[in-house]
Amino acid sequence: MKKSIALLFLLLIVESSFSQQKTYCNPINIDYEYCPIPDFVKQGKHRATADPVITFFKGEYYLFATNQWGYWHSKDMLNWKFISRKFLKPENKVWDELCAPSLSFVNDTLMVIGSTHTKEFALWMSKNPEKDSWKKLVENHQIGAWDPQIFWDKEKDELYEYYGSSNLYPLYGVKLNRKTFQPEGEVIPVIALNDYEHGWERFGEHNDNTFLQPFTEGAFMTKYNNKYYLQYGAPGTEFSGYADGVYVGNNPLGPFEYQSHNPFSYKPGGFARGAGHGATFQDANNQYWHVSTIGICVKNNFERRIGIWPAGFDKDDILYSNTAYGDYPTYLPSQNKNHLNDNFSGWMLLNYNKPVQVSSTLGGFQPNYAVDEDIKTYWSAKSANKGEYFITDLGEISTINAIQINYADQDADLMGKPEKTTGHKYIIYSSDDGKKWKVLVDKSKNTTDVPHDYIELQTPSNARFLKLENIQMPTGKFALSGFRVFGKGAGEKPAAVQNFVPLRSGPKVKGERRNVWFKWQQEQKADGYVIYFGKSPDKLYGSIMVYGKSEYYFNGLDKSDAYYFQIEAFNNNGIGPKSDIKIAD
Repeated sequence: MKKSIALLFLLLIVESSFSQQKTYCNPINIDYEYCPIPDFVKQGKHRATADPVITFFKGEYYLFATNQWGYWHSKDMLNWKFISRKFLKPENKVWDELCAPSLSFVNDTLMVIGSTHTKEFALWMSKNPEKDSWKKLVENHQIGAWDPQIFWDKEKDELYEYYGSSNLYPLYGVKLNRKTFQPEGEVIPVIALNDYEHGWERFGEHNDNTFLQPFTEGAFMTKYNNKYYLQYGAPGTEFSGYADGVYVGNNPLGPFEYQSHNPFSYKPGGFARGAGHGATFQDANNQYWHVSTIGICVKNNFERRIGIWPAGFDKDDILYSNTAYGDYPTYLPSQNKNHLNDNFSGWMLLNYNKPVQVSSTLGGFQPNYAVDEDIKTYWSAKSANKGEYFITDLGEISTINAIQINYADQDADLMGKPEKTTGHKYIIYSSDDGKKWKVLVDKSKNTTDVPHDYIELQTPSNARFLKLENIQMPTGKFALSGFRVFGKGAGEKPAAVQNFVPLRSGPKVKGERRNVWFKWQQEQKADGYVIYFGKSPDKLYGSIMVYGKSEYYFNGLDKSDAYYFQIEAFNNNGIGPKSDIKIAD
């Protein structure tokens, strides 16, 4: 009896330790597949995926994304389990195993299909996807759609499909027969880009390319309050300004009108950049989230990751996605936070551009690249040997709540999805003086791939130095694009930003009104700034994170409309007051 009680007590302790995790951090930490396409790895083998879609089905979250040879499921949106599965038939001789897949459900049945220009792809169905139990619902789906999304209008019990990916053609929609799941009726053009009016739809890393046509892609439909929200990605997946916009209509095939607040999902600054080609879904509490593509795009334009952002509809039925501090620790659905203003944990980045020490350095992959808040740059050791290390100095003894380890794929030699790897094995030590060390996190026996490992400490720790020591890599050298430490410093928050000015050409003056030039006085205690923008002072849903500068050129405005702007400074100690709201007509 005593042994049973002791065992029960131990199980309760273990269960409690897992349930205490309250946050996640973008990019999300899943075992991304290594790119399987030979032409895409000529500049280095690397992990990659994009074009994600998540749906909450029968008590679990299901995640599909491009070229993963399977899918993930999770009960909490934190711990994802991968199920290996290939959906293409032998005659589908393409590299793109479920590229930009559609994932949706009708009643108790989940449905999946990938992108194709042919009419030979199968539409798959499952009532028990957590058991990897699938069968063909339709042998040859007759749409031949790239970037498809099948949408079930539950109230009407009708099916529609939206698709398209092009810099020449619009997105299309068509009704599907409810019994055969094949197209019926006319194919309707539903959305075309208007980059002459919408600055954020322009091509280029900073929406500044005026000689190439932008892409529109990634159609996704959400129904809310009897309105149809048709979402789309632009201007190109390889850019930090990759974003999702939305048009709204009263009918599934339109006509649709451009939502006044666009793009609704946008993250051009910070560590994890890009928030385009995604999907909007509800969690177990019926709160909305938006999952989308994050760009790395160093070894190849299609080297990408996945981010999940709190989203929702405001009191005026405006669809928004909250990406402010979106790559800092964010509360999970279990915490049921207000997605407009209460989802950020408040744990600040403690080691931005702080001093570092390393065991060795490979060529130009310099140590400070691991703390510069740029996912495109990284430090690499000369080897993957046990004992290679990276030390970060927080500058003062600080309260540490969480750590994110972002590995870079330097000299990886894998392609596709191995059945298993050795996983990432490491130990993190902490120290007050850089001399006496104690173990803070021990993953020396870890056997899973954790390319963006995120550790929320059950009990906050106080230290000045952290040392990440490599034990074993699954492939490639010991390399880091970001060793990020979150918590609170012991100093003061920044003051309010002074002399914040948005410079924009007036409506009756010759000039480029899709652009605005922000200038402000450098706040001496600031690590960086967040600029908020919108077309109404009470709807500043857009945000841009800027590190170490006192100006920013933003090229993502809609030409004809007035905008409102606000700025705040932040550092390792917290966030300063917001400035007064400025208007640019």
